[in-house]
Amino acid sequence: MLLASPGTIGGLPLRPSSLLTRRRVLGAAVAVSAIAFIRPAPAVSFAPRSVSLYNIHTGEWVRTVYWADGHYIREAVRDINWVLRDHHSDEVRPMNAGVLDVLGMLRRRLENNDPFLVISGYRSSTTNSRMSVRGSGVASNSYHIKGMAIDLRAERRDLSHVRAAALSLRCGGVGYYPRSDFVHVDCGPVRQW
Repeated sequence: MLLASPGTIGGLPLRPSSLLTRRRVLGAAVAVSAIAFIRPAPAVSFAPRSVSLYNIHTGEWVRTVYWADGHYIREAVRDINWVLRDHHSDEVRPMNAGVLDVLGMLRRRLENNDPFLVISGYRSSTTNSRMSVRGSGVASNSYHIKGMAIDLRAERRDLSHVRAAALSLRCGGVGYYPRSDFVHVDCGPVRQW
């Protein structure tokens, strides 16, 4: 029987590069763990995104492709922002691109080409404060102020169907107001009320 001294196997000397050091083992374990968490990036679709909106307070509407060939179309977004402006003060704020995408996805999910009937888009902080004081269930830090929310309903679609479709997207907040006949959608955290 051959006794091996440290640094030898069967009496043959080991080279330092052939040793499994603790550091190499730990490094390999970290690398394998990191690979387990890598997920393929979702494919980016370059299909056009469109929306159709009718503001019930102003009578204005827009039907447009707002995104194509990998970018938002400035003129289309400008027209959308105008229709979604604060109808109390005529203030316009650029709507968050995320809420436009929520509308586009909701339109496809509902398989509906009719315009969404817009009850409220952007709200100035003055308008929002006035509505909040009246006690109409308006949050003081509403996503409407940030251009990240829209209250709407859809023609020829039951309000509960619009709500269910919005919830299925899991793209932000969804509020259900059947007495007031609208659904709130926003591009904030996923939640419902």
